[in-house]
Amino acid sequence: MKPTTHTPPRPTMPYLIRNGRLIDPDTGVDKLCDLYLRGGVVERIAPPGDYTPPGVYDTVDAAGLVVCPGLTDVHTHLRDPGQTHKEDIASGSRAAVLGGVTSLLCMPNTEPPLDSPTLVAGVCERAAQADLVRVYPVGALTERLAGARLTDFEALKAAGAAALSDDGKPLADAALMEEALRRAAALGLPVLSHCEPETPQALREIELAERTGGPVHLCHVSRRETVELLRAAKARGVRVTAETCPHYIWFTRADTERIGANAKMNPPLAEESDRQAVVEALRDGTIDILATDHAPHHPSEKAQPFPKAPNGVIGLETLLAAALTALYHTGLMPLPRLLHTMTAAPARLAGLPAGRVGEGRPADLTLFDPDAPWRVEARLMASKSQNTPFDGMTLRGRVIHVFVDGKHRVKYSAINRV
Repeated sequence: MKPTTHTPPRPTMPYLIRNGRLIDPDTGVDKLCDLYLRGGVVERIAPPGDYTPPGVYDTVDAAGLVVCPGLTDVHTHLRDPGQTHKEDIASGSRAAVLGGVTSLLCMPNTEPPLDSPTLVAGVCERAAQADLVRVYPVGALTERLAGARLTDFEALKAAGAAALSDDGKPLADAALMEEALRRAAALGLPVLSHCEPETPQALREIELAERTGGPVHLCHVSRRETVELLRAAKARGVRVTAETCPHYIWFTRADTERIGANAKMNPPLAEESDRQAVVEALRDGTIDILATDHAPHHPSEKAQPFPKAPNGVIGLETLLAAALTALYHTGLMPLPRLLHTMTAAPARLAGLPAGRVGEGRPADLTLFDPDAPWRVEARLMASKSQNTPFDGMTLRGRVIHVFVDGKHRVKYSAINRV
């Protein structure tokens, strides 16, 4: 048995979700509710059994399930355009929605990079055609990701870019990065910095954010020293946010030989003291967001000897379960606080209309059983690639239903098809 993407006939059928545990981390709601979805929004939230909508509607029994805002992932690689043998927007969207992710930011290190309005608009168009999740392109900070000349931020935003980054090619020129932070802040576009080497570049970005007053976001934090810099910067009021990824709260350098190339990523896995520091930073809010850094690679590429294998692992389909297993089921984080790192916090970073559940708001919802165990099998994943470090592991927490724009996109079924 496995979940399946499911597209209802149009026009969208109204739905009544009954007896679910609604958790909205942004507003602090945590109670049993019925939710009525119509016209792409949550029309009514009521105590269980208090509301019977008029007309014809489908009922979803959510007893024993958590109902939360659809997850938002701010760090995804969809490889489209140019590397669609690894992933494309349609396959990445399927992987996302099966993992409970309803909104995502896709990085610009495609071929060619997303450095022009035409390329950004093309991603938006293909995402609309896939019609599964909300895909927001991240525009390139510099032309061709070459680090020499800033792109036209205004034009990229107008074309649909929700953030800016040079991702895997961190911007080396500090003066250019300072200008980028100032220009991006004026447009309300977050700048996502891939710090390499991690701690020295994180220090530079924090100093630039402090100088300019413009916010900066640090991607995939994995080191104890970076956590210490972040904690001190936030205490000073610097406008810096940060993310980490499930693989950094699960694995260390000691796991690399056992897992092989599917444990090779950038930044690389570190020591147990680093893993513990990252977990504690999530617990106390120093790290704001859990993101996947979903980085698909074709099996033939990961089959190369470890030194030649490319960096990156996939994570969209395991994000929620890996987080629940490591942090909620161990008692390290309460469920609302943990969900905040995957809903309200990432949506707020990117200024997205996501991350909250309320009457009149978009009906983007993830329903999951927090206790259900399941075995990760890479060969069954919706992604075109299979490079997950969780392959063969049993995780707790299973997505049962997903709604996007009020459409029932995922339901637990024996058949996996779109």
